[in-house]
This record gives sequence, C-alpha cells and structure tokens, in this order.
Amino acid sequence: MIEKCFYKICFSPLDINGPKFFGFSEFLAGLALMILAWTIADVRYRFRVQVAPLPLKMITFSIVVFVGLSTILTDLWRASGWLVFNQTFITSALWQAFLAITFFTTFLIWIWFAFIRPPVFGKLNSKRYVTTIYRYIIEGVPTNLAIIADELTHSAPKIIKYAPEKHRFQKIDNTGKQQKINISKVEIYAYNLLDLIADKRFCKVIIESSPITALAFFEEISDQNKYSVNIPIFARNIVNEAISNKESFIYHEAEWYDSGLIGQTKPITQAIFSNFDMVEGIGTIFDAPFLKWDAAQWEAYSRVVLITAESLLNKNIINHSHAIYHAIDNLEKSVNDLNKLEGVTNLWENDTYQRLRVVVSFIENFLKLLEEKRTNEKIKLRTIDKENFYSERTICDHLANMLFEIISSASFIKNSSKYWIIYHNTIWSNFFNSHRFNSCVGQAFKFKLRRLIYNEILEMNEFPNFQGAAVLGFCLYLFGFKVNKDTKNYRDTVALHTVVLNWTKKNFAALYDFNPRVVEQCLIDNMTYDHEKRRITRAFTGNPLKREITYYHFDVDPPHENFKKFD
Repeated sequence: MIEKCFYKICFSPLDINGPKFFGFSEFLAGLALMILAWTIADVRYRFRVQVAPLPLKMITFSIVVFVGLSTILTDLWRASGWLVFNQTFITSALWQAFLAITFFTTFLIWIWFAFIRPPVFGKLNSKRYVTTIYRYIIEGVPTNLAIIADELTHSAPKIIKYAPEKHRFQKIDNTGKQQKINISKVEIYAYNLLDLIADKRFCKVIIESSPITALAFFEEISDQNKYSVNIPIFARNIVNEAISNKESFIYHEAEWYDSGLIGQTKPITQAIFSNFDMVEGIGTIFDAPFLKWDAAQWEAYSRVVLITAESLLNKNIINHSHAIYHAIDNLEKSVNDLNKLEGVTNLWENDTYQRLRVVVSFIENFLKLLEEKRTNEKIKLRTIDKENFYSERTICDHLANMLFEIISSASFIKNSSKYWIIYHNTIWSNFFNSHRFNSCVGQAFKFKLRRLIYNEILEMNEFPNFQGAAVLGFCLYLFGFKVNKDTKNYRDTVALHTVVLNWTKKNFAALYDFNPRVVEQCLIDNMTYDHEKRRITRAFTGNPLKREITYYHFDVDPPHENFKKFD
C-alpha cells in the first residue's frame, strides 16, 4: 500500500479488494422494494404516512438522495483506488454499515407509522392532518372516505380534547368588555376539523361504512363533558343520514329479538342519544330535514327521541328542554298532511296513516315513561294562557297540545269510509280506555287534552271558525248525541261530552244563521242538519248484511244573538 503524507497527514488508496456488502447495486435493489411497497400500499397506509408527526416524505427523499450519492461515490472511490485518510477510525466496512443502517432506518420509520403505531391528531401534525383530510373530502371518493373515517376513530379522543368550546370565544371580563381570546393553533385546527368532517357526503359514508367513527366521537364528547364543541352540524348530519339509511345502526339496534345482543345493548344508539345533557348541549341532534321520510323512518326518529326522553326523566327538573320540545314539534309536523287520507280505503298501505300511528304511539310511549319515572309528580291542571304557552308549559302540556293538533288536523277529513278507525281506534282509544293512564300523570294529560278541545270550541263564541267547527264535529261523531254515564270506558270523557252537547244545543242554530259553511264543517260522515226542524241527524248503518239504517237525532235551541256582532 503506497502512503502519501502532507504535513503529517497521511493518505493511502482505498483497497479495491476490500469487503463490499452495501453498494449502489444493493441500494437500487432496496430502493426498488421501497417503491414497490409504496406503490401497492392502499389509501389507509398512505394517509398514515401523510399525517405522521414528521415530514416523512421530505426526510425520506433527502436520505435516499444522500445514501444513493454516497454509495455511487463509494463504489467510484474504491474502483479508482483514490486516497483516503489513514488516521480516521472509519473503515470502508463501517462506512457501508452506516449507509445501510441509515437506509434501513428510513424504511423502519415508514413501517412504524404506517403499520405499528398509526399517527393520531396532535400538536405536531395538526395542520398536516387537517390539510390531508380536506383533500380527501374534496375528492369525495367513497371508498377513500370510508378508510379516512375509520382512521379518524383513533384520533377522536385528541380531537375532542383540543377542540375549544363555545365559551372560549366569548370571554367577558368584570367590566363587561370582551377579553383577548387565547386559542392555540392546535385548538383552531381541531375546531376546523370538526367543521370539515360535518360534510354530508362524509357523514353518509360514516353511516354506511364506519359507524364506529360516530360512536368514538360521541363517546368522547360524553366522557370529556365537552358538549359545546363545534359538533352541531356533524351531529345533525350523522343522525339524519342514519335515519334516512334503513341499513344504519338505528335500525339494526332496534330490539333484542331483532338483532340479539347488539339490539339489546344498542352501543352506538346509546352513545349518541342516552345522555340528555349532551343532546341538549349540542342542540341539533333532533333537527329533521323534512325530506320525504316515511313511516319507518319517523318511527326510528321517535324511538331515539324516547331514549333521550328517558334520560331526561331521570333528572330533577324535566321541563324546558329545547331538544325534546323541538323533537315533539317535528313529529307533530310529520303528520301535517292528514288531509291525504281523504277517500283512502286501504289504510294499512297508506304511508300517511302509518305515520299517524307512529306519532300517536310516540305520545303513548312518552306518557308511559312519565308514569314510570315521575309517578308522584304533581302536575298543574290549569290551562296555560296562549301568550305564555311556550315559556310556561310542561312536557305534559306539550304532549297534550301535540295530540290536540293531530285531532285538529284529522277532524278536517270529510270523505272517508274509515272515520271510526282513524278517529277512535287510532287516536282516541289509545288514551281514553278505563284501564290506561289512570295515574296522576295520565289523568293530568287527559284533563289538559279535554280542556284544549273545549277551549277550541268555546272560541267560536267570539269568532266562529272552521277549525273549531271541525273539532266540534270530531267530538259529535266520536261521542254521539247521548251521554251514557254507565259505560266504564266512558268515564274520562263524560264531562267533555256533556259540555260539548250543551254548547251544541245552545249555539248550533245560531252558528248556522251566522255562516252555514262553518256548520257544514261540523257534519262528519252521515250527519246532516235540518235548519227548519233545528235537528242534527246521523244515519248509522249497523250490520251491512242486513242493510238496516238507524237514525239518531239531536234537537238544538232556536238561534240567539251571540253571533250577530260579526255580521
């Protein structure tokens, strides 16, 4: 070996025959394997690498360039026999080992983040995390979104942890001035991420392919008691998509005899709806889009509302719940089209009728919960003035008003062969049977409903109107023209029946003189009015096979002056 020294620094040529185990050829083989692995990796592993807390792409590119150039120069140096330091402890073998370890470590880092320990949202990668998800949602490929939704499940605890609550944006000092808001970048990115995942397409994919994502987020919100984070739009869209999709968890987590253990435990349904404080804090979970939901979908909606209602009824104060009242209002509006039952002969195949049954069943089940949970609660029987109706009424008032509005809508059905099924069997008898709702809660509900009905009729003393006339017709058809106090199932309606007949006897003829069209609204089914004889007649067909018709008459008093002031 020929040595050359310059000022006591000696050099010698690199041994051409020295050991070689990591050169440029080995580098190319390893690089080819890395490229192949990256090429065949699916979206899940690419996403993990993209959101890693380190800029893996840039680091990898730099190391690959460094190792590639180093191996080329090393092979060239050896082949040319160029000089190297004699005094250095770094031998050719150590240098090759260093390059090999550096290259292999890069590969291990990729494996770590892609397979062993997937990255989650945090301080180091918050911007990269949001930016990556933003790009996938903009692309909107359902298969990719399903994978991203599943990956989000692991980050739910951190996202909710860093997400700021509403009060953080509205800090007021003792002088009434707004304080300077101190929100970190990771909190801002968490806030924006919750807005980002509220995209309707993304929520639809979550319901179809990754409902566990919704479970993770709502469980974290509940566990961390952070009910006012930026989750309302996400919550609304998740629930709406779950109800719209009849293959979603809401339908599969129905009952034990339908779905076994999952139907009994209802993991996702319970996570979203069983915490009343969370539902009330979020505020939008029961926002219904009023798309074309059918009876089955409204039944699913009513079922989850009852889960939240049960949670509410376990509290000391149960009134003035925005979420529950809003849900009640939505269910009430779901049957605003009862006029479509005009002329319908096959009720069981009619969606409007099935929605009516769903809503009435909801009221019935809610009352059962009230009787079970609030057995000894004292409920005021007085009727709330209309001016303060919404601010002072209780849940019992809401339910009574809900059923009253349904009765008011149904009473406008004037052309149907199924009056008795709609009025009595579907609406009335579920609540006014002798063996049902006889507790304090049930009696209070029935009292309030009777009072609402009678007040509506009484309003015609001041202003005769079609709504009051329709409700009067509903009562006359349902109760008949004669009070029968001996029937057990009749005891809850005898008082209402009595006052309705008294009002009809006193005012019907005068109402006809004021406006015959209003009186026509009172005449349901085979009911007619003879003004000359001042008599209401109802033709009743008993046994259709015998073709026998029985006529019932109700005589009214001569007209008086009550209605003339509106002439």
